[in-house]
Amino acid sequence: MAMAPHAAKPARALREDLAGKPAIVTGSTSGIGLGIARAFAAAGMPVMLNGFGDAVEIEATRAGLADEFDVTVLYSAADMTKPDQIAGMVEQAQVAFGWVEVLVNNAGILHIGPVETTSAAQWEAVLAVNLSSAFHAIRAALPGMKAVKAGRIINVASALGLVGAAGYSAYATSKHGTMGLTKSVALEVAEHGITVNAICPGYVLTPLVEREIASAAKAGGISFEAAAKAALATGQANGRFVTSEEIGSLAAYLASSAAASITGAAIPIDGGWTAR
Repeated sequence: MAMAPHAAKPARALREDLAGKPAIVTGSTSGIGLGIARAFAAAGMPVMLNGFGDAVEIEATRAGLADEFDVTVLYSAADMTKPDQIAGMVEQAQVAFGWVEVLVNNAGILHIGPVETTSAAQWEAVLAVNLSSAFHAIRAALPGMKAVKAGRIINVASALGLVGAAGYSAYATSKHGTMGLTKSVALEVAEHGITVNAICPGYVLTPLVEREIASAAKAGGISFEAAAKAALATGQANGRFVTSEEIGSLAAYLASSAAASITGAAIPIDGGWTAR
């Protein structure tokens, strides 16, 4: 009990550092992106959400975050395959907030299958959403960040941005590309007070992963729990899913002043997956 006041100090310091810094989080109506947006809102940051889904549910999420944390929370329905809509989203946030200090490129889709059965359309879609959307958002946001000499760009890559995996040719390629984009842009903007880093999660029980595991369970004639255990056994040494809350906490740290010298980095949060 005596340690509680001390334990609260880092959280208070982080909130004091981040409060008022506007952010965009793409793909944030569920899963990892929502976990990051929630961490930002909890730190007092105005946030623009983005993503697809049921309009009523999205509005409930937006309003809920705004009410719970007493911050401005906006929403953009920008399609991450459309460069003009991505630029429009950034402009909308800049007009509403005055500037955008933090950009999180999280939007992503997944295709699983052998390379020879992956269609051209599937390949192009994965690259468009997972990689090209980050390029277009960064390109749109950088002039504003340079103008205020401050910025944090956080790209959500994957453990499969660091290693390969059979059946994930499009996805792993997009995430390896995200790493190249991260490192190159980090060097370009290093002297402008802007950092660029990549978070590399392992398995997170997002709706996307739930569908993947459910499909594997059906194909193998096993329970969801057994399929989930088998999936974790192929990668995560700690045998548990990474949580969106853990990723949100890491993103908040990378957005803070304490991370000013961390740039061009790939930070695994994967339960030991890439330590093998």
